[in-house]
Parts: sequence; structure tokens; C-alpha cells
Amino acid sequence: MADDKKQPIVIKKIVKGGGHHGGAWKVAYADFVTAMMAFFLLLWLLGVTDEVMRGGISEMFRAPSAVIGPGGASTSMIKLGGTREIPHGEGEKLSKQSESENQDEVIKKEEVEKAKEKVILDQLLVKLKENIEKSDTLRDFKDQLLMEVMPEGLRIQIIDKEKRPMFAKGSEKLKPYTRVILRELAKTIAKNVSNKISITGHTDVSAFGKGIIEYETVDGEVLRKQYSNWELSSDRANAARRELIKGGMPASQIGRVVGLGSTVLFDKEHPYSPINRRISIIVMNKSTVESIKKNEGGIITEHTDTTTH
Repeated sequence: MADDKKQPIVIKKIVKGGGHHGGAWKVAYADFVTAMMAFFLLLWLLGVTDEVMRGGISEMFRAPSAVIGPGGASTSMIKLGGTREIPHGEGEKLSKQSESENQDEVIKKEEVEKAKEKVILDQLLVKLKENIEKSDTLRDFKDQLLMEVMPEGLRIQIIDKEKRPMFAKGSEKLKPYTRVILRELAKTIAKNVSNKISITGHTDVSAFGKGIIEYETVDGEVLRKQYSNWELSSDRANAARRELIKGGMPASQIGRVVGLGSTVLFDKEHPYSPINRRISIIVMNKSTVESIKKNEGGIITEHTDTTTH
């Protein structure tokens, strides 16, 4: 009866179908695709960013907390549409440093150019003084030729002297010796520099006669018109311009011709002094020319009417 009480032990084995490897290969393939996408994204980022932006991205991975802002950690250093965001943290510092270095470089270049220009104008000044000493005609008038290098360029002033004016009284007609002076100046300036030239006419405060001028037309008719120191200073500046061109200066080198009447006196304490009657010629530097272009709309080569009272 003991044998009847023994129960047989039954072992059940369940074999599942569905292929040799199951679904593990799908996970591996997904990881591979993800890695390739990340690799190509990295290549794209390297292609569209500059050194500063790459520095910012690198800094983000080294110190993620550096890009955390008021709204939490930034999710993107670069917009996927191709537009760039401003770098944060060290990246922003690098960007500002780069901009500052670029500005410093521009300033240094400008300073170098100004220094070179000043050397050229200084040399021109020496050359003009040498020519004056060598010329018998000019040497007699050296006390009426005032020359100096200024922030605007090299200024040459031809002034009147008692009993030795540069122009006929109340006229734009040049004295013979004034023609010689202007032609010699033109020859030296045009030979040594190509800088634009500014010519300005000045008078003293003496009123111009009755404020009218009479002139005869081709038909012999005598006409009268209003005339003042404004017209006189402008006409004298243009007379000087024409003589400089006759002396060999290219017409294109003349940058500005104006008449200022008696508004800018050389000797303010003695407004009637002959020294106030003068022609001022400035060999302008680059910054002065640029300033005229900016403030007055460009460099002119013809006479501008400055006779408005």
C-alpha cells in the first residue's frame, strides 16, 4: 500500500516561439541611429558656429550651471533655424572681449594713419619753408605767409600787410606778387600730396563802401548790385582757387571754397587790422574730409554761394 501512496512528479516545459533572437536587435539599432544623429548634429554645429560660440557651447558642457538663467537651464545655445542666440556665461565674456579687441584694433589703425598723415604734412611744411627761402620773390613775403600744422591739416594763411595788400582795394583782383605766391604754393602742394584743399576768404570789419557795386555789361550797360564783405571774401577765395589751378594744382584737388566775411577775425582786438584780410588754405587730412562729408553732405569742387546775410 506504501507504493500506492507515492505520487509521480511531473515537470512541464513551455517553449515559446517568435524567432531566433527576440527583439533585442531593435534596441541596438535605435541606439545606433541615435548616435549617428548626434554625430551629424555635432558636425552641423561645428559648421554654423564661430570660435566664440563654440567656446560658449564647450563651457556649457564643462559647467552646465553657467547657462542657468531666471527661467532655468537653457535648452539651446543655438537656434536650430540657423539664427544665433547671445552666448551666456563665459561665452558672453569671450564675445565682449573679442568685440573690445576689434575696437582697439580699429582705434590703433586710425592712430597709425593719423600719425603717418602728420609726418607727411610736417614734411610738406618743411618743403614749403625751404622753397620760400630759395625764392627771391617769396622770401620778401615770408612774414605774410603764416604756416602751421593743425588738427585739421596744414594751414597756410596769406595775409595783408600795411601798404602791401594781397588784393586790390575792395576787389577780388590779385596783385601780381600774389599770383606768384599762389602758383608757387600750388606747385609744391600738388607735387608732394594729393590731399583735398580748403580755401577760405576773410575780410576785416570795414564796411564795403555803400554796399553796392557797379559793373558794365558786354553791351556797355552799367548795372548796380548789392555787394558786401560776404561777396568780397567769396570772390577772393575763388580768385585764389583759379590761380592755384593755373599754378598746376588739379581742379579735383580743391575740396571746398568759402567766404566768411569778417566773422572769423585773426586779430579780434584790432578788427580793422590788415592782418584780418587774408586767404586761408588748408591741406586737409583724412578726418577733416570725412567730417565735411558727414556734416555737409560731401566734398565740393565748385564755388558755393555763401553770400546769405
